[in-house]
Amino acid sequence: MTLQEGQRVKLAADLRLTDPIEVSGLVIGILSLAADTEGTVEEVVEHVRDDADVREYERLKSLLDSYGDGMPPESKRQLEQKVGALQPAWIAFQEQGPQVTVRVRFDNGFILSASPQDLYVPV
Repeated sequence: MTLQEGQRVKLAADLRLTDPIEVSGLVIGILSLAADTEGTVEEVVEHVRDDADVREYERLKSLLDSYGDGMPPESKRQLEQKVGALQPAWIAFQEQGPQVTVRVRFDNGFILSASPQDLYVPV
């Protein structure tokens, strides 16, 4: 489920924002946002993550699909082997899907940017 701009959400769990804060040698606390803190989604950003293996798989697979029938048998076999070797990276990329991050303005005034959408549930 992808969140949308303007959608009301709440935190699915407590979210620790800082490590223990120390002032003059004394630990004064940790800053956290509590689960169920509500806010509004201001921005949704979809990040497509791919790497060199994924790009190479796409390139070689396209070559194989387009020109494989007309290739010499040995060249086609080598290309099929290369595509097969890169297929696990391609499958992992497809299963992973795009990463979606959001910017949420909480009702208490805090703003949390570039946070994974999985931290939130719709209200």
